[in-house]
Amino acid sequence: MKTNISFEVQGGIKLRGDIQPQGAKNEALQILCAVLLTPEKVIIRNIPAIRDVLKLIELLVDLGVEVTKIAEDVYEFEAKNINLDYLESADFKQKGAALRGSVMILGPLLARFGKGKLPEPGGDKIGRRRLDTHFRGFELLGAKFHYNAEQKFYEIDASNLRGTYILLDEASVTGTANVIMTAVLAKGLTTLYNAACEPYIQQLCKMLNRMGANISGIGSNLLRIEGVESLGGTTHTMLPDMIEIGSFIGLAAMTASEITIKNARIDQLGVIPRVFQKLGIDMEFRNDDIYIPSQSHYTIDKFIDGSFLTIYDAPWPGFTPDLISIVLVVATQAAGSVLIHQKMFESRLFFVDKLIEMGAKIILCDPHRATVIGLNHDYPLRGISMTSPDIRAGVALLIAALSAKGTSLIRNAEQIDRGYQFIDQRLNAIGAQIKRIEN
Repeated sequence: MKTNISFEVQGGIKLRGDIQPQGAKNEALQILCAVLLTPEKVIIRNIPAIRDVLKLIELLVDLGVEVTKIAEDVYEFEAKNINLDYLESADFKQKGAALRGSVMILGPLLARFGKGKLPEPGGDKIGRRRLDTHFRGFELLGAKFHYNAEQKFYEIDASNLRGTYILLDEASVTGTANVIMTAVLAKGLTTLYNAACEPYIQQLCKMLNRMGANISGIGSNLLRIEGVESLGGTTHTMLPDMIEIGSFIGLAAMTASEITIKNARIDQLGVIPRVFQKLGIDMEFRNDDIYIPSQSHYTIDKFIDGSFLTIYDAPWPGFTPDLISIVLVVATQAAGSVLIHQKMFESRLFFVDKLIEMGAKIILCDPHRATVIGLNHDYPLRGISMTSPDIRAGVALLIAALSAKGTSLIRNAEQIDRGYQFIDQRLNAIGAQIKRIEN
C-alpha cells in the first residue's frame, strides 16, 4: 500500500548551522545505469538515499545486478548475470513505468546485449518530456524500435550498432547520456553534436573513459566517441547535488538564516551562485564552502539600462530549469521585481497559486512566465495547507512554509523525498521545525 506523507511546518524560525549537500540525483540516475555496460565490479560513492535512486537500484537488482551496500552512501555493483527475460514481466512494466530514470537503462542494454524493452516511463507532471531525442539517437546508431501504443511499451533491436554523425534536436541531458552509453560499444566513430555538457554528463564520460571507453571533447557540446569492444570496472565518486545547493542558498535568504553549505564543489556550479547574487543574496566562498549570512533584506538587481531583471533557464552552461521554482519563491521576499521565464516545461509554474494564497504578489503571465513583485520581508507569507505537485515545486513550497507566519501543511511530500534525502531531519538539525506525518 502506498504511504501518503505530509510535512507539518512551523514557519518564521531562523535556521543556523552547517549543512552537507547530498550526492547529485541527476548524476546518480545515469551513473547507476552505466553499471550495466560491464560484467565487472563498479563501486559508486556519494549515492543519495532518495526515492528515485533507491527505486532504480531495486530495478537493477531485479534485472540481475548483484548489489552490495558497502557504507551508507557507497555501493558495489556487478552486472555479470543480467536476466533479459525480466524485461517481459508485468513487474518490470509496472516498476519501469513508475520511474522516469528507467529510460536510461536502454542505452547500456542496447550497447551490451543488442536489445532492450521499456514501458513508457513516468516522473514529474511538469509538462511534455519527449523521448524522441533518445530514440532518434538509437535509430541513427542502427537500432530499430517498435512502440505498442495500446500497452505503452517500447521494443528495440540493436544487434548491429555502428558509429555515425548525430546532431541532437535538443541538448537533452538524459538523451545525451543514453546516446553516449549506446555509442561507447558501437563499431566505429560516433560524433555527437549539440550534446548536453552539464557537469553530470562530464562525470559520466570520465567514468566511462576510466572503464575503457574512448570519449573526447568532454565539457563541450561536440563529443567524439570511438567504439570499443568491452568495458571494465571502476570506482566513481558523484558530485554534490547542485540543485540542493541552490535550494539551500534560497532557503537561507527566505528565512534570514545563517547557513554554511559544506563541500559544495563551487567549481562545478556554473552560474548558479551568480543568479542568486542577482537577487541580492550575499554569500562568501570559504575554500569549498558557501557561507550565507543572515540578511533581513535583499534587493534584486536591475539591468544596466534600468529595466528589471529577467531570469530564465537554458541548457548548460545556462541556468538550470530545476532551480527556477526556487528562484521564484526566493524573489517573493526580495526588494524589487523580476520576470521568471521557465522556457523548458510548460506546467512548472502552476504551483504559484499556492504562493499567491500565502500572500505572495505574483502575476502568472502564461504557462511559461511569471512576474514577481517582492515583499521585501515587510509582509511575511502566511501558513496554509497545500499539495506538492513535483519535486522542485515541493521544495519551493517547503522553503515558503519555513519562512511563513504560522503553520503550513504540505501534502504529497513523498514527491520531495524523490529528490531530497532526509530533508526534514537535516533541516531540523539546524533549527527547523518540520514534522513528518505518514498515513
